[in-house]
Amino acid sequence: MASAATFSLMTRILCLALCLISLGCSAFTPQDYSDALEKSILFFEGQRSGKLPSNQRLNWRGNSGLSDGSSYHVDLVGGYYDAGDNVKFGLPMAFTTTLLAWSVIEFGSSMANQIDNAKAAVRWSTDYLLKAATSTPGTLYVQVADPNMDHRCWERPEDMDTPRNVYKVSTQNPGSDVAAETAAALAAASIVFKDSDPSYSGKLLHTAMKVFDFADKYRGSYSDSLGSMVCPFYCSYSGYQDELLWGASWIHRASQNSSYLSYIKSNGHTLGADDDDYSFSWDDKRAGTKVLLSKSFLETNTEEFQIYKAHSDNYICSLIPGTSSFQAQYTPGGLLYKASESNLQYVTSTTLLLLTYAKYLSSNRGAVTCGSTAVTAETLIAQAKKQVDYILGDNPAKMSYMVGFGEKYPQHVHHRGSSLPSLHEHPDRISCNDGFQYFHSGSPNPNVLVGAIVGGPDSKDNFADDRNNYQQSEPATYINAPFVGALAFFSANTNPK
Repeated sequence: MASAATFSLMTRILCLALCLISLGCSAFTPQDYSDALEKSILFFEGQRSGKLPSNQRLNWRGNSGLSDGSSYHVDLVGGYYDAGDNVKFGLPMAFTTTLLAWSVIEFGSSMANQIDNAKAAVRWSTDYLLKAATSTPGTLYVQVADPNMDHRCWERPEDMDTPRNVYKVSTQNPGSDVAAETAAALAAASIVFKDSDPSYSGKLLHTAMKVFDFADKYRGSYSDSLGSMVCPFYCSYSGYQDELLWGASWIHRASQNSSYLSYIKSNGHTLGADDDDYSFSWDDKRAGTKVLLSKSFLETNTEEFQIYKAHSDNYICSLIPGTSSFQAQYTPGGLLYKASESNLQYVTSTTLLLLTYAKYLSSNRGAVTCGSTAVTAETLIAQAKKQVDYILGDNPAKMSYMVGFGEKYPQHVHHRGSSLPSLHEHPDRISCNDGFQYFHSGSPNPNVLVGAIVGGPDSKDNFADDRNNYQQSEPATYINAPFVGALAFFSANTNPK
């Protein structure tokens, strides 16, 4: 019996070794990626504000924020809560929408039966952004709720009684950053709905152009206009120039209107076209803009866009170990590491750029130039796959950082609605301070926020599954949004090299 057991063990080791040296080896199957894709989109239902539809699937959530904007005589019901609190922050919501739309634009054909859910997730946001952009002339409503007051309470969104103050940018108090990002979101979404709902698509694009004109004409940072209501939460540290170029690029992509092409050519150099930047986030759009505009150079060889291809290459080369300009930091387990707080937002946004750029390169037989080395699209895909697989559980901790995916995932997520008993279980109101008993509880969250990707592990691959550790345990819409595209790609590409 012992010899048979030894033979069996040897066979398994040999099979594992063969798998490890095989280019096709994967920790996950196409079905795993499809499952993760479905869950990554489902997460957005847990972040919904407003009156929930009859087909709401995360049914531990209820209606909330039904009077948002009413004291200001404007309808601001709807949209998304950004993360684990009950505030509707305009800048990250718009960025979330842009990246969710970009995921659908590039990889929607791989989403199979999830495409309608993905579009619904985009539309939940754009319906709100349209109201925020069109309710009052010369004004963009950019936030609902006082974050300082909201963060003093641990309340279900269905119960909240903290001030639902409304914040706006206007011709007198500009916010070019949040306005141009809103324009980008509406323009990108107009592409998503161009075939399925042309009328809605046209409305999105028309509004995007108007909001962009407002952003460009009345220049200034919303951080300066709104101060402590947006800082330090979503301060525009990078300024507003990157959003202006990003917004113009998306409207150009959506409309093919030559005036936006002229704008990009005339203003690119003053809005960051010459800058190399090595992260892509709700604050800094430069790397994303380079990749987006490189498509035009790769497809049409438009000379003015060659600079964007060159800077896209610089960005990509910085991520690829072994190239002359490699500078990214990775954990011992192989995870891209940018920041101690909510690091996975940078990982998921990077994977979307890697896969999108790989798609543009493959479609046009291009390659990345890293000094004297040519890096292929396949290398970019392999790099993205390592990051995706790490998040899903192929990591030293064997922990999935997507809630509800895999056998082991975070149980103590920093999220009010998930950590408090649902209305079904506890119909009576739970007040501001009474909620903290659940915050401090060692018990797992009673409501599973399926699909949520949390902030993630530290630079040594360590993760504290602790509700109080928001840096690692808080989910956010802008972590999930780009991951939707990455999961769609791998669900349909069964053996990417």
